[in-house]
Amino acid sequence: RKAGSLIIFVVDASGSMALNRMNAAKGAAMSLLTEAYQSRDQICLIPFQGEQADVLLPPTRSIAQAKKRLEIMPCGGGSPLADALQMALLTGLNAQKTGDVGKVVVVCISDGRANVPLCISKGEEFDPDADEDSKDGKPSRKYLKEEVLACAKQLGAAQGFNLLCIDTENKFISTGIAKDIANAAMGKYHQIAKADGSAIASVTNQALNALKNE
Repeated sequence: RKAGSLIIFVVDASGSMALNRMNAAKGAAMSLLTEAYQSRDQICLIPFQGEQADVLLPPTRSIAQAKKRLEIMPCGGGSPLADALQMALLTGLNAQKTGDVGKVVVVCISDGRANVPLCISKGEEFDPDADEDSKDGKPSRKYLKEEVLACAKQLGAAQGFNLLCIDTENKFISTGIAKDIANAAMGKYHQIAKADGSAIASVTNQALNALKNE
């Protein structure tokens, strides 16, 4: 029995572009599932907003289950990106243990900016002493960025894992963080400012095919 791949969409569901990103991810997930029928590949979707990430669609090959689960999409609130990357790593590792999944492709659709530290996602208080640039008891951008990069590095180092970062930020205001995340995980980076399902599905497919031919 040949192991398939697992494609985990990690989608930033915070901020004003949330619905666009979620719809694009949903479109990409649906089109990949339709194609994945022969290849045993599974799809998973983890949106992140508010204080933590959430596995909205656990790994599945079922189009019906995906449709049902992706009907209601949470949007708005903070951006707990570090938690989302950790959750993707855990979900992928668990899937590999079943023997049904060999390679894991994590497709992160975000501008790369996080504003919720891991400790808050885990239900703990943020300790300003841990961050020398902390202001008003809140974590600095530098602290948040370093935390996300550390999570990306951990994910990229896991066996059979590959990260694909899709930067939905406008080129002119891009902070380059999504690119740094891709580099930290030794992954690939694409800028798709007008995020749509077919564009995301096609770069995900390219990444998958490259992996399968390795």
